[in-house]
Amino acid sequence: MFDKSTYIARRKRLKEQVGKGLILLLGNEDSPMNYRDNVFPFRQDSSFLYFFGLDKPGLIGVIDIDDDKEALYGRDLTMDEIVWMGPQPSFAEQAATVGITDTRRIDAFVHDLAGVKGIGKKIHYLPPYRPESILKLSGWLNMAPGAVKEHASVPLIKAIVAQRSIKTAEEIVQIEEAVNVTAEMHLAAIVGARDGMTEAQLAGGLQGIAIRGGGNLAFPTILTVNGQVLHNHYGPTVMKEGRLAICDSGAENAMHYAGDMTRTFPVGKKFSSLQREMYDIVLGSQQAAVDALKPGILFRDVHALACEKLVEGLKAAGVMKGDPKEAVAAGAHTAVFQCGLGHMMGLDVHDMEDLGEEYVGYTDTLKKSKEFGWKSLRLARELEPGFVVTIEPGLYFIPELMDQYRAEKKYLDFINYDKLDALRGFGGIRIEEDLLITSEGSRLLGKPLAKTASEIEALRS
Repeated sequence: MFDKSTYIARRKRLKEQVGKGLILLLGNEDSPMNYRDNVFPFRQDSSFLYFFGLDKPGLIGVIDIDDDKEALYGRDLTMDEIVWMGPQPSFAEQAATVGITDTRRIDAFVHDLAGVKGIGKKIHYLPPYRPESILKLSGWLNMAPGAVKEHASVPLIKAIVAQRSIKTAEEIVQIEEAVNVTAEMHLAAIVGARDGMTEAQLAGGLQGIAIRGGGNLAFPTILTVNGQVLHNHYGPTVMKEGRLAICDSGAENAMHYAGDMTRTFPVGKKFSSLQREMYDIVLGSQQAAVDALKPGILFRDVHALACEKLVEGLKAAGVMKGDPKEAVAAGAHTAVFQCGLGHMMGLDVHDMEDLGEEYVGYTDTLKKSKEFGWKSLRLARELEPGFVVTIEPGLYFIPELMDQYRAEKKYLDFINYDKLDALRGFGGIRIEEDLLITSEGSRLLGKPLAKTASEIEALRS
């Protein structure tokens, strides 16, 4: 937890940004796996954490802008809970650590909210992503569950996005801690892969590293030799020499800040000549994108640059043809790169995605494309100092997509389909790193991890 002055300053700025009304921030509840007392690992709501800091279930934070009051609703543990969980500081003591002196019993919340509604005060809340939160808001605000998200406060969303997008120095310390643990996970995956091992056997050790680092996984690990499937989680598939493995995983530290990296490596000791050729194409694209990062540039343009570099490399390999810029403008790159270049990262691995990509990655004038490939670009807006972003270009040779494009005779001016078809069983390649946008460019977060083909082979040997 940060010093209480951090949370006080964050709430003060939020009040100034929103202007009037009452801000309601719901903490998360424990969620049972299969019966009440067997719960999933608790994860607090990130915006609640950002402004109220307490990593405990069953809390509600309220900021009354008009009356300049702040309160936390919760409760102390019962004796039965103390027996099973041990003693903890009182609710009031915990609230004081984040600068809140007004603490109220959770069962008083409905009565207090009714009083606010009775005088017609505007109630600002965020779009809920958990069903229990939807049902609570539905009951409290007298609206159908299906209407709850659409009535979320856009001024509150925009205010929180504006504040959380810019990472402070103390946040960068936390993010780098998570990134360094993430790098440990990837190093273990690179050196630990063996012919005959299942994906699950290799992935199983990575969560232990994340927990040992003080937190847990930031997201379910993607580890597969079928890398053409972008989010293919690990399973019983046996890893064989000659295949490439993609590992996309990340740690979340004790304060819930995330890391997110990807490495691609051979299950054997070396890349084949074709694998190395494709790998170097992705690496060149990734480096070009990193070099282009700076304040004021549209991330959409960095994405386009990375796509052009992929096409240039594939053109040199004979797989594509024509002018790379024209190929990307036409959408021909989506035959091999179907997703976005990266995303914001912070308290969420896809930072603030619950608030809506249209607010986090786009603006009132910069709208999201509906075209295949481009519609998966989570971030397009102008970069600012303090943003933390991932850069993760890739090549994904998807047989079903190849067949569809070829049957539809798409992009004949840019794709040599016979050459592309030769990569049908290749799989995929992705390389990802986390970067901070600075006043002059960008800075790699965390300790550097092997990235070139030669460096990866050295570890595999």
